[in-house]
Amino acid sequence: MTGVFHRTVTIQGPAGRLEGLYWTVAEPRPVMAVLVCHPHPLFGGTMHNKVVFQAAKTLHGLGLPVLRFNFRGAGLSQGQHDKGNGELEDVRAALDFLSAECPGTPLLLAGFSFGAWVGLRAGCGDARVTRLIGLGIPADKSDLGYLAGCRKPILLVQGARDEFGRRAGVEDVAARIPGPKRVIFVEDADHFFAGKLNAVGEAIRAWMREL
Repeated sequence: MTGVFHRTVTIQGPAGRLEGLYWTVAEPRPVMAVLVCHPHPLFGGTMHNKVVFQAAKTLHGLGLPVLRFNFRGAGLSQGQHDKGNGELEDVRAALDFLSAECPGTPLLLAGFSFGAWVGLRAGCGDARVTRLIGLGIPADKSDLGYLAGCRKPILLVQGARDEFGRRAGVEDVAARIPGPKRVIFVEDADHFFAGKLNAVGEAIRAWMREL
């Protein structure tokens, strides 16, 4: 369709240039625009991760523009890994970019693993972000206590055999979230949803249809 294209973009981040991929849509006024954040860069995580790609593809298929980017030090992005502190500022820079591309459009922030831990924190505190998706949240490894103050609609999709976020830990995090929430456990799925990516996509589509 005319107006739909994928393009490489450069986001000006606080530690230098950030590499991104932006998928547009033909609709000049989409109902929402999406940012998807990738897993831990020190363990091979980039915006090309399969879970990140699945989320981006699913949301783009719903007619929404989608931005992915590499955190500082990953891919062609400048800077060095900063244990989530500087990466939080990277997310904010990416939200600024997306907001400038889609002025006045509500934003949805999705993140996988490390990208969920960092991204959801930024999304909870940014008025432009109206919905959140956490995939494979590292409930056993990271402090997600900030979600206890987040009243935005949130979807959590977790592998039932996730080694970094066991069911009990995820349920404890979810119980503390005061806003609208949906928790989906994908049976027989590990942290990376190996062989279960279609289930991740379906969980996202079903939740988006309900809102």
